[in-house]
Amino acid sequence: MKHFEDQVQAGEWDEVKRYLCGFTKVEDNPCSTKIFFEIRKQKYLKALNRQDRAKAVEILVKDLKVFASLNKEHFKEITQLLTLDNFRQNKQLSKYSDKKSARNIMLVELKMLIGANPLFRDKLAFPAFKIHN
Repeated sequence: MKHFEDQVQAGEWDEVKRYLCGFTKVEDNPCSTKIFFEIRKQKYLKALNRQDRAKAVEILVKDLKVFASLNKEHFKEITQLLTLDNFRQNKQLSKYSDKKSARNIMLVELKMLIGANPLFRDKLAFPAFKIHN
């Protein structure tokens, strides 16, 4: 988990995604789907934060559109963020005051999703070893 946490804190979303792919795939279960959606959404928000609308649209089409069928309303909401000068004007994202706070919020949410995901059971803690004398 330490490597994962460090990558989230650094905003290395592609590395976070690659690392998680060693344990789960998007389609494995609803928890996995939500984890990958949230990571891709962070990449989208990062582009919006940099005012890089072209990159944001690219992420929306290439990375996030696959999730549209799962939650049409949520996809519509994140698409509408393109129309705002600052995505923090959105009530749900107003607590993302800066990169550090946004990443801390995301880390807490991702850790909850990972903890709830049955594919991560027995993989979150280093195994205990018995010492033989």
